[in-house]
Amino acid sequence: MFKQQFFKRLQVQIAFFYFIASLVTVVLIGFILYYSISGIVLSETLNSTRMAVDKSGSAIEAYIDKMKDLTKIIAENPSTIRYLSVQKPLPNEAQDINRLIDTVREGDQSILSIIVVGKEGQLISNESSLDMSMSDDMMKEPWYLSAIDSGTMPTLTSARMQGFNMDKMHWVISLSREIKDRNGENLGVLVIDFKYSVIEDYLKDINLGMEGYAFILNSQNEVVYHEDTRYFEDEDKRNNLIEISAMTQGYDPGMNRLIYQYSLRDSDWTLVGLASLDGLSAIRQQLIETIFLVGLVGLGILVISATFIAGRITNPINKLEEAMNDIEGGLKAITIDEQGCYEAQSLASHYNDMIVKIKALMTDIAQQEKSIRSYELNVLHSQINPHFLYNTLDTIVWMGEFGDGDKVVEITKALARFFRLSLSGGSETTTIAGEVDHVRQYLFIQKERYGNQLSYTIYEEEGLSEIVIPKIILQPIVENAIYHGIRKQDTSGHIDIRVFRQGEDILLEVQDNGCGFDMQNPKITTKPQEVRLGGVGIQNVDQRVKLYYGQDYGLTLSSHVGQGTLVRIRIRPTLGEDNIIDRNSV
Repeated sequence: MFKQQFFKRLQVQIAFFYFIASLVTVVLIGFILYYSISGIVLSETLNSTRMAVDKSGSAIEAYIDKMKDLTKIIAENPSTIRYLSVQKPLPNEAQDINRLIDTVREGDQSILSIIVVGKEGQLISNESSLDMSMSDDMMKEPWYLSAIDSGTMPTLTSARMQGFNMDKMHWVISLSREIKDRNGENLGVLVIDFKYSVIEDYLKDINLGMEGYAFILNSQNEVVYHEDTRYFEDEDKRNNLIEISAMTQGYDPGMNRLIYQYSLRDSDWTLVGLASLDGLSAIRQQLIETIFLVGLVGLGILVISATFIAGRITNPINKLEEAMNDIEGGLKAITIDEQGCYEAQSLASHYNDMIVKIKALMTDIAQQEKSIRSYELNVLHSQINPHFLYNTLDTIVWMGEFGDGDKVVEITKALARFFRLSLSGGSETTTIAGEVDHVRQYLFIQKERYGNQLSYTIYEEEGLSEIVIPKIILQPIVENAIYHGIRKQDTSGHIDIRVFRQGEDILLEVQDNGCGFDMQNPKITTKPQEVRLGGVGIQNVDQRVKLYYGQDYGLTLSSHVGQGTLVRIRIRPTLGEDNIIDRNSV
């Protein structure tokens, strides 16, 4: 019990909800900071990886372009073309070509060899011995044809065209260019071999993380570069590189790595950078720890602040509550001393002023209610439409003149019973059975007057007859249905009266098939207190129902042009005398 009361205290609830709000805010901010900073770091890592790969790729491109330019210089040199064009070249022409080769090699120490091979087997090179397949018709040599077909594409091979082996010291990158005469006819092939270490130098310092690496594949998915030579001979490892190169560029969350590709210009090489994000993982872990620590400290400060603020808010209320708990007696004695803190004094002062005003208002309301209830009944009695009485008497006289004595007796009895039920000994209430009988007598009289133009049905659910309700609440509604709904139309009219239970309430419905009205018309209101019903206003009926049963009860209207109107009166099974202020308790 104490535990429940403790958690229901305003101070505890304010502190608790302040704590929850602070916790949610701290967690939300933590998540936002974590993902924002992680995204920034990831983006920066991707950019740095892209820049590193682009830089290395551009450097390799520049070097290969340089080699291509050198091959062009030698292949298009007039001495080279004359030497390969004639059957017996002059000795000085071969010397010119050798000097040109030496000059080119002196400009770049990475060039190992430059070889000029004619289609008829001519050979000039800086190498003294070459293990190459030569013949008088080089067009029959596979390597010669392959060199022509490759254009200026760089190719990884072993030095001096030997079989490829795993000794990196003998690896070279070869560039070949076809030598043509002015007519475009093949004269020979120029081959430049430069050190494989040139590619390694450009890629070995690229920063891709502790477990990251770069590699190069050609268009045949052959490994051109990888720092681990096992990838050149192990088929599974090579296939792993092929799978990586086929992946979408960007961040791979499954492997926590970045993949970026760079296609080298004018070659069939693709440089792939695979960056490991071990540094990013460490940053994320450090970020989580920092956010958690800062959030914990901030949350503690917020909790202490919440407790202090809640206490400042609730202490005056607690003192006021203690003062009110000491008060005994009824409304006449329910005042408290104006003491304590400023908030408590202000609350107590306003509370005491309110009690004084309430007592005065209750006295006035009690007197007004007494007068209103008495006046309303007098109004109801006096406002029974005099036209109805006149028309009824006129009908009786008319029937008497025609000698219809039985009808005269029936209508006279119905009229007498109608007024007797209206007066009901001066009582303000009646039973549902009495109210239904009252409206039945009224409809009987109207039926005799209007004949076939009017018909009606009355349904009363069993078990409701003795329930006490305010009297004369159905007849005014029925009168309105006749005079403002049915009488205005050319066809016969019908009124359906139903009294039944709906859940915990009782409904009294009056529905007619009269002319109805447009509820969407702004000039027409559906508020009961603003509609006039025949001799007695709906305001009278609606206010009396609300007086007995409260504001949740009363009348509602619905109508459609040409289809009629439905008036629904909702009441409780018990008469709401307890809703009316007890004048003797003030």
